[in-house]
Amino acid sequence: MAESIDWKKKHLDALREMEAEERRWRAVEQVLRRLIQRLCAVAKGSEPRLDAQLDNLAASVRRDADDVELKALFDSLTDTIMALERSAIPEPARPAPAAAPAAAPAGRTPPAAAGDGPPAGERRWSASCRAVAALLDRFAQSDPAAPALAGLQADLVAAGDDPALARVLGRVADLVAEHGAAIARERAAAAAMLAQVTERLEEMAIYLAGATMEREREHQDSESLNVEVLAQMSRLSDEVGGSDNLGTLRALVADRLEAVAANVREFREREQQRFVEHAARSERMHARISELEHETRELHRTLDLEKRRSRVDPLTRIANRASFDERFAEELGRWKRFRNPVAVLVWDVDHFKSINDSCGHRGGDAVLREVAGCLARGRREVDFLARYGGEEFVTLLVGTPLADALKVAEQMRATVEALRFHYRGAPVRVTVSCGLTELRDGDSAESVFDRADAALYRAKNEGRNRCVSA
Repeated sequence: MAESIDWKKKHLDALREMEAEERRWRAVEQVLRRLIQRLCAVAKGSEPRLDAQLDNLAASVRRDADDVELKALFDSLTDTIMALERSAIPEPARPAPAAAPAAAPAGRTPPAAAGDGPPAGERRWSASCRAVAALLDRFAQSDPAAPALAGLQADLVAAGDDPALARVLGRVADLVAEHGAAIARERAAAAAMLAQVTERLEEMAIYLAGATMEREREHQDSESLNVEVLAQMSRLSDEVGGSDNLGTLRALVADRLEAVAANVREFREREQQRFVEHAARSERMHARISELEHETRELHRTLDLEKRRSRVDPLTRIANRASFDERFAEELGRWKRFRNPVAVLVWDVDHFKSINDSCGHRGGDAVLREVAGCLARGRREVDFLARYGGEEFVTLLVGTPLADALKVAEQMRATVEALRFHYRGAPVRVTVSCGLTELRDGDSAESVFDRADAALYRAKNEGRNRCVSA
């Protein structure tokens, strides 16, 4: 019974987690809607044929239109953009690319809005790109295994004008809607399972209540039998004391004994009937308990499997970002107690966008799997490897000082460089860059990762295919 109650509590906790997740995604949806309104305002004025559709899209977002209406508006807007591209209408004047990589990566020229000088247009473009990138990053934190996430991040980097950015944003909206629907389905399944468990527990409660009532009736019958027997014996004693005739005494004793025997027979019949009913109820309850135990085992197995799946990246079959965050927090706590060295290695596949462009997303996925396999083979059992997101990986080398970690990183980098990857018969060169650091006094999870990430950027700027420590 205690295990069943604990199981019910676990399902209630899971239901609360899904409700919290649903609230988070509603917040993301609101941010997305505000961002669409902002982009519509920025894009207006660049092309008259788009202005009316942008006004309709902004109005539908303000009134919280459903996904069907938004999808129709998005398709219409896409058709118009494609028509404009086919007609080769000259693009409006654009400012120079932004200096900050996160705002305007190399190769992108952000458009200037009509009536604004280049600085204002550049600022608006940078703000829009940062907002979309932040939205994708938040999505990656919640669901790093989303199949279209890496492609969306690559398309955001490649987006060079407002229509391209709007297309990325529309696909993000689709992802958010799909994720929300998945959460709703999981919540409904958990609620159904919880209702089934509650029904089983209610059956057990009814059974226990019935057993308690049976015991009370047994006690009352026993008391009634005792009272009746004592009363018969008392009357017999009074009658024997008041009569001297032997025949009369025999008749009186026989009558009283017969009455006592009748009371005992009735009591035994009631007891037998209760025993039969109790045995039938017990058999039914045992069957129910067996079913519940089987369901419990199956549910625990499913929950364990889902928990393992939620900690594994489905593409590369290594740990995902959520699993890394959990393990990193544990290692940081152990380091603060025991001070055993821990090195953090952040990896990034070089020129991954070019690989995706030339090999397609299927080829890019194959490269990520190969790189993950190389990095996994280069670690020990005590070490930890995870896909952090997109083409980025992270390794924890436990008990390894920074100088030794740099040697290990170089070996891993060389192993990846030696990969012989081919796509449609053509060789594809695959290399990785690495930024690494070690845990130090005063470190937090954010400061350690930021330091390793900064070293990774230095490795990229110094020519890629190298390891840099910080």
